[in-house]
Amino acid sequence: MSIPNILSKPSRPIFVAATRQHVGKTSVSLALCAGLQKRFDKVGFLKPVGQQHLTVHSSSLDAEVRVDKDVKLIKQHFKLDHLDYAWMSPVIIPPGYTRDYIDGLVSKNEQMESIHTAFNHQNAASDVMLLEGTGHIGVGSCVNANNAQVASMTGSDMVLVANGGVGSAYDDLSLNYNMCLANNVRVAGVVINKVKPDKYEQTKKYMSALLRDNWGVPLLGCVPDKPFLGCPALADLERLFATRLLAGEEHRMRHYNVTEINLVTTSLGRFLENLRVKPTRTMYVTHVTRNDIILGFLGEYQRKMAEGAEFEAALVLCGRKPRYDLFPELKDMIKSLNAPVLHVSKSTYKAMETIQFFTPKLNIDDTSRVGQAIDHYEPFIDFDTLLRRTTARSASSFDLPDDMNVGKKKRW
Repeated sequence: MSIPNILSKPSRPIFVAATRQHVGKTSVSLALCAGLQKRFDKVGFLKPVGQQHLTVHSSSLDAEVRVDKDVKLIKQHFKLDHLDYAWMSPVIIPPGYTRDYIDGLVSKNEQMESIHTAFNHQNAASDVMLLEGTGHIGVGSCVNANNAQVASMTGSDMVLVANGGVGSAYDDLSLNYNMCLANNVRVAGVVINKVKPDKYEQTKKYMSALLRDNWGVPLLGCVPDKPFLGCPALADLERLFATRLLAGEEHRMRHYNVTEINLVTTSLGRFLENLRVKPTRTMYVTHVTRNDIILGFLGEYQRKMAEGAEFEAALVLCGRKPRYDLFPELKDMIKSLNAPVLHVSKSTYKAMETIQFFTPKLNIDDTSRVGQAIDHYEPFIDFDTLLRRTTARSASSFDLPDDMNVGKKKRW
């Protein structure tokens, strides 16, 4: 396997990996891609190892191919027309893949060669390469294709993403950082995400000191929390519960704060009172047998529409099918009013629990959340430091700022 030609590029490839799930890796990747597009003509993107996938059309192969969902998001949002889907997501790990690998049905050499070939295709067509890993650094170890191994093979420098805080975040980073060291992968820097606003300056100060003094690594970004990015849209709940809105499809991209979801167990009168005093964009959850609540919701919806007033509430009905279902007459009323109502085939308790612990993922259909993620994250990323660190003057040294060299311990 030949060594990728990276020294001819102005920057070494940039590999983004997280310390665990749900820490904002894709949001950071979006921000990096947006910033790199302002500095380079052609940004390449590769998701070497993916899990959740979908089918898209490859123009070069004139065939359908499987790609990780983040590949479609990045390619379409940033209009990376110089790239072909055929080379953007070389390895997909569906259920059963690990067993096949251990049983010898999947070849390690073929697997890594697929990544290598895809990288070379993208690298040749791009001025700079951005790679997004899967989960924490160790994900993929069972099939000998973890993030550190892939970053090493592609000659990439690593950007680690961790959730806000100092102590626990640094502990998580230490595990992942040392795995990078074991695979001879340089760490370009760290992004700390979802930082509580009242802890922002403290987190930035002490995390910067820890990273600088112990590893000689800069804090590339300290991103304050933006709760909206964690608010699911109705479309997210459709995917989560494998169902569809009974009506109101045009409101699928309307987002709701899960901390303000209302479980309706009260009388119709109290429910109607809540509808009028609570924020208009509130999600209500009740059992599908509460015909009084359903009629009350539809009545208030109709009244608001007739007045031309704003009404952004949604109703989630719970109850396992086919034991519990809506009366056909109620379904007709919901559809005729086009009210946003979702029927979930779970108990009320289970539905509430599932929504409360759900972390919505960015996707190409949710343009509002994708745009807000980029606008929020990009200003907090220090691109000058990142590109200074990844400038490929040699394969064995960083271009470190003077203020990080003096009197500090460096691991590279």
